[in-house]
Amino acid sequence: MTTTVDTIITEAKKRMKTSMETLRKELATVRTGRANPSILDTIQVEYYGAHMPLNQIAGISVPEPSMLMIQPFDKGAMKAIETAILKSELGLNPGNDGNVIRLPIPMLTEERRKELTKVVNRMGEEIKTAIRNVRRDANDDIKKLEKNKDAHLSEDAAKTALDDIQKVTDQFIKEVEETVKHKDAEILKV
Repeated sequence: MTTTVDTIITEAKKRMKTSMETLRKELATVRTGRANPSILDTIQVEYYGAHMPLNQIAGISVPEPSMLMIQPFDKGAMKAIETAILKSELGLNPGNDGNVIRLPIPMLTEERRKELTKVVNRMGEEIKTAIRNVRRDANDDIKKLEKNKDAHLSEDAAKTALDDIQKVTDQFIKEVEETVKHKDAEILKV
């Protein structure tokens, strides 16, 4: 298969889009003042000797804005679910009534909100770095293609391709910044 400018740019876009999806998934796990089942996505429960994601052994619902309700598919897993939540770094205290686990989501303190915005901004910076690394790889591929005599890529065509890659990079960097800004606003909203 011969590499062309279009395939290089398409592959770069695909990798940048994957980075954005990663950012969105990571941001979904950051707790805001409101109940959101995705904050439990990273919790692994030890269930019959195996570690399983919480959402595979229980149903999670939001009965009110500051409460999550966890309904285990097997009541025997309740203790294991409670233990996993307590061990997580979410700082949440589960309440068990024998049928469901209620998880009150406390309001965030101002100090905690500021810490979370720092975490969110660091996540954004890591994704921007990943996007810039994709740009660097694509630029290197274009330069190799330009040096390859069989590719017949002119200096002007290579310059245009590098400009196109920069435009795509700028577009994704802007999207990262907007996504992080939106999450910051969500965290800081009282």
